[in-house]
Amino acid sequence: MGNRLSKIATRTGDDGTTGLGNGCRVPKDDARIAAIGDVDELNSTLGVLLCEPLPSDVRDVLTQIQNDLFDLGGELSIPGHSMIRESHLAQLDAWLAEYNGTLPPLKEFILPGGSRAAAVAHVARTVCRRAERAIVALGRGDTAGVNEAPRKYVNRLSDLLFVLARVFNRADGGTDVLWSHERNGSGR
Repeated sequence: MGNRLSKIATRTGDDGTTGLGNGCRVPKDDARIAAIGDVDELNSTLGVLLCEPLPSDVRDVLTQIQNDLFDLGGELSIPGHSMIRESHLAQLDAWLAEYNGTLPPLKEFILPGGSRAAAVAHVARTVCRRAERAIVALGRGDTAGVNEAPRKYVNRLSDLLFVLARVFNRADGGTDVLWSHERNGSGR
């Protein structure tokens, strides 16, 4: 992490390549860059979620997750490097247990929606699932390999985002938006 950006428009990517953290250049459509980009999009989506009125404890959790995601992107940008640890996974598990413990059990499928914060959390969850698919694909096809921790991290994070969407609906005075499989006899 010795390089700091002092010049943003370097023009080095004009040829369709981009630099990895280890100094190698790869095509901008490389699977590693796709995974890094999906993690970056997830982090940006959490930034949008943080613009919403949220309980302060959850705001702190999401801010820590944003920092973790920056580290995760850094790990992906340096083949063979490890930044996400077992402690990161344990922290996600603890938050998941804590927040899920405040919710009633689910008996039906729920739809993304309810409050604006819940809807944005659901969007973040779907972006997280895409990042997970990109990391899995990278791990399958990259000879430099991908550590297990980033894949596990985003898998557990998507579960936490689902739970937080439910928490946000309750904090806003609402409940889950339930899926109705029998919609007024419409036959659909």
